[in-house]
Amino acid sequence: MSQTITIDPVTRLEGHGKITIHLNGQGEVEDAQFHVTQVRGFEKFSEGRPFYEMPSLMARICGICPVSHLIASAKACEAIMSVRIPHTAAQLRRMLNLAQMVQSHALSFFHLSSPDLLLGMDSDPAHRHIFGVAAARPDLGLAGIGLRRFGQHIIELLGDKRIHPGWVVPGGVTEPLAPSKRDEILAMLPEAYANVQLALTAYKQIADRFQQEISVFANFPSNYLGLINDDESIEFTDGTLRLIDPKGEIIEDGITANRFTEAIGEAVEPFSYTKFVYYKPLGYPQGSYRVGPLARLNIVKSIGTPLAEKEFAEYKQLSSGPIESSFFYHHARLVEALYGIEKIEEILTDPLILDKHVRATAGVNRLEGAGQIEAPRGTLSHHYKVDENGKMTWANLVVATGHNNNAMNKGVLQAARSYVKDGKFTEGALNRVEAVIRTFDPCLSCSTHAFGQMPLVLSLVSPDGEIVDQVVR
Repeated sequence: MSQTITIDPVTRLEGHGKITIHLNGQGEVEDAQFHVTQVRGFEKFSEGRPFYEMPSLMARICGICPVSHLIASAKACEAIMSVRIPHTAAQLRRMLNLAQMVQSHALSFFHLSSPDLLLGMDSDPAHRHIFGVAAARPDLGLAGIGLRRFGQHIIELLGDKRIHPGWVVPGGVTEPLAPSKRDEILAMLPEAYANVQLALTAYKQIADRFQQEISVFANFPSNYLGLINDDESIEFTDGTLRLIDPKGEIIEDGITANRFTEAIGEAVEPFSYTKFVYYKPLGYPQGSYRVGPLARLNIVKSIGTPLAEKEFAEYKQLSSGPIESSFFYHHARLVEALYGIEKIEEILTDPLILDKHVRATAGVNRLEGAGQIEAPRGTLSHHYKVDENGKMTWANLVVATGHNNNAMNKGVLQAARSYVKDGKFTEGALNRVEAVIRTFDPCLSCSTHAFGQMPLVLSLVSPDGEIVDQVVR
């Protein structure tokens, strides 16, 4: 008889999801799927709101990466306004975005993934968490807390709130940077450098222990998408999108926000509320690709800051072409975190960083606008339409987890076939299947944006767990 193994919930992720592994009568894995089970309606209930409210509304999508939605939304609004924001405002936004990237990467590496990496995939699940890491390696536990605090405190200093700041608005930011805040951030840098260097050293010492996991954690050729500067260096806030193939050759370059929908399409599957994103000329699913740290480091030719450039050169020695195993998302995050700290220091030395001209103003000059940035997990696009009065009539968001959705499902299947044999498995084996998803660090709250008519199951559950009633669409 066929069987289904269900991992519900998938742990140490942002949001709610489950994995199902389908076995045939011989106990062999026939299929495996990653289900995003929550559904939300941000695009729909934004309709009718004034467009200038969108950044603050969209920031409420997620408590981990609100800055990403804040900035992408503001860029879409500025396209509607047809304005270019002041230089200082652009630099301050860039610093805010990098601070969020650092804290998010710290959360992913230390809090969500380091229990597997430092304690072992087969370690006791009762201790396989951040507190277990802190007990086994207090220095790394403190480094993880400190690095996340660094990013969060910069967000708080700039935006007055650690979560859902309203400081970024259409046209720029609401307040300039005060000298005292600049000096406070500069004083935090030495500890941040020490913490990320400690993490890089620890990771390199243990990475060789995971050769088997490296070989099956979403390890396959794919396309890669990410923002890039004119000099082919890494970019998070501006630039244009580049798509490369599995050999590293450019498929398409210079994809701007207003051309995004020409190049990128979205598909739906009946088992998930997260859309599957693909490159239109190649079709679905052949046009699927990966985004995020692994993709960004596969696409760029340089980092642009000295310490991260050195780490990037060492990282690239892992492969003569694009690095394929999603296990290396962990390493890529630490390289990017180091870059973020260096870039923040560089921005603070800009002679105009304290300039008080930080906002441009305008009304509705176009009825449609789009904005795109790199969120910690990958490319994020906001696309809006408004009426003549500036009221929202339509919105669509394409988030990093949607870009990665096909790769995550392929990775789960690859790992399940490696760790589930003859219908037999261990807790450690199933943890490895979960750990494939953790390498991507998906943000499931961000990713659930409905499109078309997807199946919906509503269950009424009693206090003892019994399903009392169920409605299926």
